[in-house]
Amino acid sequence: MSADDSVLVRCPSCGENAPPRARFCENCGTPLGAGEADPTAPSEVTLDAAPTVLDLDPSTGEASARRPCAACGGTIADDGYCAECGAPGQSERDHFEERPAGWVAGVCDRGVRHARNEDAMALAASGTFAALVVCDGVSSAPDSDVASLAASRAARDVLLAYGPEGSSPVEGATSRRIAGWTDAMVAASRAAGQAVRGAAEQLAATKGTNVAEDPPSCTFVAAVVDHDLVVAGWLGDSRVYWLPDAGPAEQLSVDDSWAQEMIAAGVPRAQAETSPQAHAITRWLGPDAPDTDARCAATVPSEPGWLLVCSDGLWNYCSDAHEMGDLVRRFAASGDPHTASAALVRWANAQGGRDNITAALARVATTVTEQR
Repeated sequence: MSADDSVLVRCPSCGENAPPRARFCENCGTPLGAGEADPTAPSEVTLDAAPTVLDLDPSTGEASARRPCAACGGTIADDGYCAECGAPGQSERDHFEERPAGWVAGVCDRGVRHARNEDAMALAASGTFAALVVCDGVSSAPDSDVASLAASRAARDVLLAYGPEGSSPVEGATSRRIAGWTDAMVAASRAAGQAVRGAAEQLAATKGTNVAEDPPSCTFVAAVVDHDLVVAGWLGDSRVYWLPDAGPAEQLSVDDSWAQEMIAAGVPRAQAETSPQAHAITRWLGPDAPDTDARCAATVPSEPGWLLVCSDGLWNYCSDAHEMGDLVRRFAASGDPHTASAALVRWANAQGGRDNITAALARVATTVTEQR
């Protein structure tokens, strides 16, 4: 993804255009010479690279100390390698999972082609309330993995504050709750933007650089489930889908991207989304972002279904809402969102895994009880 496509660099492997100083091709993952790291530069601020994956216990908020091998299911030993097959354990930033409730879960994965995972997610759930946040780091900017993680957690915390057990709960009739959650979503996106700026300033201070020079950036997408109401908010091209068990599936978000502008101008979706400029985004979070107010949409589901919040590492392979609904239902037969999220990530990796992949699902089983 690119926050600036005014000057483009062509990938030597696949021919896709990339912005200046891009480190990897967004299409095929090939390292680009303009983005090669300076070996004399200070090291980047990174997360703990211990060979575990993050699977938070909702009762303690702590990660499990030992995780199964992603290759064979065996046990990762203390030396960081699988005791059964010898494969190296994944770092918690390469692949992590969250299950805050039995009806909400997500999986965030590095994919096959990228050197690191610049996606991030942060989930929360309580009773009939859930918040799902996904941020996708702009690969043409350095340290976007730090930015996306900071943004997702900051936004989740704001949405939690507006939840039923938070300090400023959204209450009232459906129309009032839609207005309240829209305000909360904008507040969450602003907090996410501030978190990215804070991370950028910290990184600049560590490296002795100017925060305005090639700052980290990321997309933002979030969805809230409040009993019989779903509210989505976004900047960039990460998406929210509402996928009912019966009836038409719907993409609640509308991409802020070059491809979406072409679709709005009448270019067929398949053509626009496969063009070299398709993933150039027109809105994002970062110190150089023109604004950080999420656009929002709300729906009141009339029947049970799945809420999917995902990065383009998934929808690149299945963009159409109806096809995405078929895909999710295919993997969600058990009704378990964790199993389904993991299956979606494995499926995207099997298609090529050209990008980082995040899939977060909530099983929405409520029906409409009030519409005013």
